[in-house]
Amino acid sequence: MTWWAMSVQAPETLRPDVASWLVRRTGQTVEERADGSLVGFAADRSTATALRDDLARAFGEGLRTDLTEVEPVDWGTRWRDGLEARRIGRLTLAPSWTGPVEGDAVVLIDPETAFGSGEHGSTRVALALLESLITPGDLVLDLGSGSGVLAIAARKLGARAAIGIEMDPEAIEVAERNAARNGVTDAVGFVEGEGGSLALVAGPADVVVANILREINVAILPEVRRALRPGGTAIFAGMEEAEAPLFRPVLAATGFTIVREMVDAGWWGVAGRP
Repeated sequence: MTWWAMSVQAPETLRPDVASWLVRRTGQTVEERADGSLVGFAADRSTATALRDDLARAFGEGLRTDLTEVEPVDWGTRWRDGLEARRIGRLTLAPSWTGPVEGDAVVLIDPETAFGSGEHGSTRVALALLESLITPGDLVLDLGSGSGVLAIAARKLGARAAIGIEMDPEAIEVAERNAARNGVTDAVGFVEGEGGSLALVAGPADVVVANILREINVAILPEVRRALRPGGTAIFAGMEEAEAPLFRPVLAATGFTIVREMVDAGWWGVAGRP
């Protein structure tokens, strides 16, 4: 199948909103390239053209867009390109095909079509904050769990249990395979959903981690606070460093005190407690 890529150059202040618009409109992940451009995908040229025109109407003329035909690729195996073992604190992340891996807390992750391999700055920020703040015996909720990397890492770091909540049923299948690969299915599970009363999933959590877009993090803040036990910790990632001044005031207004912040490759994460 031939796809069409739409590359969008947008002012830095608009990039998060443009990325969110593309995700909602296409139902797919948006690629962020080294030159700052955002790339969305469409199944054919006419759909890509309509997407470009709708984007221009939504955001005005301040964007530059280019349409390019993409050569067919077997994405069932292409996701393996460039993945290798990576160390984050006590954690060692590695794809399953690398062979035996040494480390205190080894997490074998094959992301397949789900997000979360440890190669993206936002995932590394979330993992680093989780590694530094988790306490053995904690109950962890992972919102937007993708490949399951954060939930699995939580268990490897001593959590008594971790539950991932994910909208995409295909991602849940990937996460369940990764949990089995790591031998943690007795204490790590995944639930399909996008909200509801998070506290009812497994009772008050010690740690809630959300590696999602800023707009979604803002929307779920009150619910995250209700899901935490007294003294619990919430970790938010998936936001660029430039978004930090936008998220900090909302975090404070919801009653959170910041306990730690971190930046990796331009991606910002923050941990707070009620």
